[in-house]
Amino acid sequence: MYMLTKFAVAAMAVGALWAQSPLDPRIEFGADAPLAVVSSNWGESKTTARGGAMVIDLKSSIVLKNLQNKRIRAVTLLVLAQDVTPGGKGSISLASLDVGPKENFPVKIDMRLLRPLDGNGGSLVRVRLDGVLFEDLSFLGDNRLNSRRSMLLWEMEARRDRKYFKSVLEARGLDGLQKEVLTSLQHQAERPKVDVQMARGLIGMPATAAAENRQVQFSFLRMPDAPIDIMAGSAKVAVNSAHMPEFTVRNKSSRAVRFMDIGWIVKDSGGREFLAGSLPADLMLSPGGMGHIDQKASLKFSDGGSPVTIQGMTGFVNHVEYADGEVWIPSRASLEDPRLARVAAPSPEEQRLTDLYRRKGAKALAEELKKF
Repeated sequence: MYMLTKFAVAAMAVGALWAQSPLDPRIEFGADAPLAVVSSNWGESKTTARGGAMVIDLKSSIVLKNLQNKRIRAVTLLVLAQDVTPGGKGSISLASLDVGPKENFPVKIDMRLLRPLDGNGGSLVRVRLDGVLFEDLSFLGDNRLNSRRSMLLWEMEARRDRKYFKSVLEARGLDGLQKEVLTSLQHQAERPKVDVQMARGLIGMPATAAAENRQVQFSFLRMPDAPIDIMAGSAKVAVNSAHMPEFTVRNKSSRAVRFMDIGWIVKDSGGREFLAGSLPADLMLSPGGMGHIDQKASLKFSDGGSPVTIQGMTGFVNHVEYADGEVWIPSRASLEDPRLARVAAPSPEEQRLTDLYRRKGAKALAEELKKF
C-alpha cells in the first residue's frame, strides 16, 4: 500500500497552490525614478515547486516611459525572487536604445529564478531599476550591478561603430556600405565558437588530472593606444580546463585606473583559436603604477560535448575604466589585428545595424546612421 507522510502531503498542496497562484510581481522604481511603468503583462509566467525550492519561470512584457527630457541610450533592470539564494536574482539590459522624452519602449523578461519554499511571503518577484544611461552619458540608478560601467562601454562601442559605418557610407556610398555590412555578417557567421563554463574556484580538475596540471604562459596582443600594458600572465592548465589566471600589469597612462577587463583567446590542439571570454578585475593603479591581478576563477572548454584541449593562450586589454568614471575601448584599427579580427564578437550596436540591413536593406541602414 502506498502512503504519504503529512509533510509530503503538505508540500504537494503548497506546491500545487503556488503553481496555480498569480505571481503578484512588484515593480519598485521609486517616486523619483526616470522611468514610469505604462503596462505590464505576466500572463505566461508560472511557478513550480521542486524539492525545497520554487522555480519561477518569468515570461513578461513591460512597457516603460521615459520621464526625462534627455534621450535614453541603455537601461538595466534587476529582477529579484530572493536576494541571497543562488539563482534568486537576474538582470535585463537593453543597449543601443534611442528613446526620446515621453516616449514608450518595451522590455521583455524571459528568465528562470529560484526561491525557497519557506519564503517569507509577499511578492514572489520584484523588479527594480538598476540604472539608465542617457545620450549625454549621465546616469541615474542604484548601480548595484555596476550597470553604469557596462552601459557606458556599450554606448562608447556604439558610437565608435556608427562612426565607422557612417565614414564608409560617406566615402564609398551605398554600395560600399553594403559590402562592409556583408563582410561583418560573414565574420559573425564564421566566427569560431565553443562552449565555455566559468566558475569561481576550481572546476573540471579531477584528482587523476593533478599530475597533468601545468603552468602555461600567456602571449599578448599589443594595442598601442591601450592605457594598460599586460607585462606577464599565466594560468594552470589541465587538458581542457584553465585555472587561477594571474597577470602583472602597468598603467602607462597619465590617469588613475580602477578597473580593467582582459580578453582571453585560447588555441586548441588543432591550431584553431577562439575567444574564451574575458576576465574583469577591480584594481587601483596610479599613473605609471604596477599591479598584480590574481583571479580565483576557472574556465572549461568543450565543443559539442567533446573537450577542447588547450595548447596556448593569448591575452589583450579589452576595456579600461579610469578612476573618474570615463572608459577606454579598443579602436576599430586595433580590432582589425588579424588574430583578433577572426575571433572577436561584434558589439551589440554592430549586431543591431547588420540585423537592420538584413531585414530592411542598405537604404534603411543609411537612414538609421544619419539619425546620429
